[in-house]
Amino acid sequence: MAKKAKFGFFSSSSPKSLPSSPSSFTSFPASPLSQNFTQSTMEEAVEKAESVIRKWDPNTPSFTKIVSLFNHSRKEAKEFIICVRDLRRAMHFLVSQDSQSPKLSQAQTLMQIAMTRLEKEFFQILSSNRDKLDPESVSGQSSISSNSEFEDVMQSDEDDDGEMKKAGESITQVEKASAVVMSDLKAIAESMISCGYGKECVKIYKRIRKSIVDEGLSLLGIETYKGSRFHRTDWVSLEHMIKNWIKAAKIGVATLFRGEKLLCDHVFSASNSTRESCFYEIANEAATNLFKFPEFVAKEKKSHERIFSLMDLQAAITDLWQDVEMIFHFDSVSGVKSQALVSLQKLKVSIHSALTDFESTILKDSTKAITPGGGIHKLTRSTMSFISSLSKHSSVLSEILADHPLPRNTRLLKAYVRAPISEDEEHNHALSVHFAWLILVLLCRLDTKAEHYKDVSLSYLFLANNLHFIIETVRSTQLRDLLGDDWLSKHGDKLGAYAGNYEIAAWSNVFMSLPEEPTDLSPEEAKIYFRRFHTAFEEAYMKQSSRVVPDAKLRDELKVSIAKKLVPEYREFYRKYLPMLSQERNIEILVRFKPDNLENYISDLFHGTPILGSSSISSSSSSSSSSWMSLGCVSG
Repeated sequence: MAKKAKFGFFSSSSPKSLPSSPSSFTSFPASPLSQNFTQSTMEEAVEKAESVIRKWDPNTPSFTKIVSLFNHSRKEAKEFIICVRDLRRAMHFLVSQDSQSPKLSQAQTLMQIAMTRLEKEFFQILSSNRDKLDPESVSGQSSISSNSEFEDVMQSDEDDDGEMKKAGESITQVEKASAVVMSDLKAIAESMISCGYGKECVKIYKRIRKSIVDEGLSLLGIETYKGSRFHRTDWVSLEHMIKNWIKAAKIGVATLFRGEKLLCDHVFSASNSTRESCFYEIANEAATNLFKFPEFVAKEKKSHERIFSLMDLQAAITDLWQDVEMIFHFDSVSGVKSQALVSLQKLKVSIHSALTDFESTILKDSTKAITPGGGIHKLTRSTMSFISSLSKHSSVLSEILADHPLPRNTRLLKAYVRAPISEDEEHNHALSVHFAWLILVLLCRLDTKAEHYKDVSLSYLFLANNLHFIIETVRSTQLRDLLGDDWLSKHGDKLGAYAGNYEIAAWSNVFMSLPEEPTDLSPEEAKIYFRRFHTAFEEAYMKQSSRVVPDAKLRDELKVSIAKKLVPEYREFYRKYLPMLSQERNIEILVRFKPDNLENYISDLFHGTPILGSSSISSSSSSSSSSWMSLGCVSG
C-alpha cells in the first residue's frame, strides 16, 4: 500500500527536491490551470480534488470501498485521473509559494488517498482481467497508439465512444476489451509514476505478470532445466521432450514473451527504464531457462541416430531468432540472446560430431555375412535411408558444413561433384561434397564386402545391385538436386561396367561354346558343339538361378542383354545344324534346348529360386512370353 511519507519531500527546507517526472502528464491536454498559476486557482484545484478523491477513499465505509472505480464508471475514472494530475500541479505550485500552507497539507493527504486508490485499482485490473491480458489478445494490440486512452477521450468529451478511436473500427470485441484494460493500466501507471509512486506500481505489476508467464510456460510443459536431469533420461523420453519443446518454444516466444513485451511497453511507455526493468524481472529468468534446454540436449552423448532431433532443435531456434532479437533487445535481457546463441553453437558442434560418428559407423561396419544371391546389403539400405533423410535438412547442414569442410584430400570427389556455378550451388557445395564423400565411403565398404563372395560373377552382381539402389535413391530424393545429373551419369556408367563384368564372368563359357565364325561343320563336330553348349548353359543356369536382382527394371535389362548375346547365335546354329542330325537316335537327348526354351529359361533368372539339377532345367519354364521380352529380345 502507498505510504503517507511519500510526499515528505514537500518541505520548506528543500523546495527543489521534487521527484523527476517521467511523464508529468504532458500527454494530457493543458487545462486553464496550467495557463495562469495563481493562488486561488491552485486552491480551487485542491478543493475540487477533495470532492472527487474523498468519494473514492478506500478507507471509508462507503460502497466505494468494495467497488472498482474503473469498472463502476469510466467517466468518474477519467475525472479521478485528471484531478490527480491537477492536484500534483497544485502541490508543486503551493510548495514553491508557501510550504506551510494548510492547503498543501490537505493536498498531501488527498494525494496519499488517491495513490492508495490507484494502487488498489491497478492490482484489481491486473488480477481480474487475465483473460483480456493473455498474450494472444495483447499480441493483437501491437498497433495500439502509445498515447493514453484518456487522451483521446479528453480531446472529445462529448464522444463517449471516442475511447476506442485509435484501435480502429475493424478490431474485434475481444481486442476492444483488451485495449480498454491496457489503456486503464497505462493511465494508472503514468499517474502513479509521475507522482513518485512508481515503485509500488511496478512491484504489483512484476509480481502478477511474472506469475502469469511462469504459469504459461508450465502449461506448455516447460520446466526448470538442470543438467543432471538429462543424464538420467533415456533417449526415447528425451525425443518426446524435444518435440514438446519445439512446439512450446514457438508459442512461448512468438506469443507469450512477445505479448508480455508489448503489454509492458504499452503500460510503461512513459519510462524506458521502468519498462526495461519490468520486462527483465518478468521474462529474463524464464526465457533464459527456456533456451538452456537445447544446450543440455547437445551436451548428451553424441550419436548419429540423434542427429535429426538435434537438427530440428537448431531449425526451431533459427526460425525464432528474428523474434528473439526483437523481443529481447534491452541490454538487461541480452543474456537470453546469448543463451540462445550458445545453444545454437553447441547444437552445431553436436550435429557435426554426429555426422562424423555416422561416417565412422560406415567405415567400421565389419559384418562378413554375405547377402544371399548378391542382393542389396542392409548397410546400403540403412546408409542411403539416413543420407536421404539428411538431405531434407540441407539448410541446417549447409551452414554447419561450411564451417567444417572435409579435412581429408577429396580429389577422388572431383570426378563426381562439379564446381558450383551459381550462388545457390555455392551455398550447398560443402553439403554436396560431404554427401558425395559419404556415398563414396559406402561404395568402398561394399567393394570390401564383395570380396567375401567366392564367385566373381556374384561379386559383380552384388556391386551392381547395390550401386543401382544407391543411384535410384539419389534420383528419387532431394539428393538429386545436391549431387546433380553429372553424378548420376558417371555412376550410371559405373553400374553398366559392373553389369557387363557380371555377364562376362557368369555367361562367357556359354557365349564361347558356339563356333565363333560361321563355318561348315561335320555332323560329329555339330554334335560336339551341341553337347558343349548344353553343358555350359546348364552349369551357368543352375548357378545363376539362385541370383537375385530386386529391382524389376535392372532385372529385365540384364535378361535382355544376356538373351541378345545368346539366343540369336544359338537360333542360327540350331537352324543350320539340327536338320543334319535329324536321323540321329535320341535326338531329344542330344539337342535338349530349343531357342524358345532359352528365352523362357532366361526369363526365370534373378528371382533367387535355385534349380537343383539338369532334370529340373528340362522340366522347368514353359511360358513363352514375359515382360522382359518386350524390351527387345528376339523370339521365334
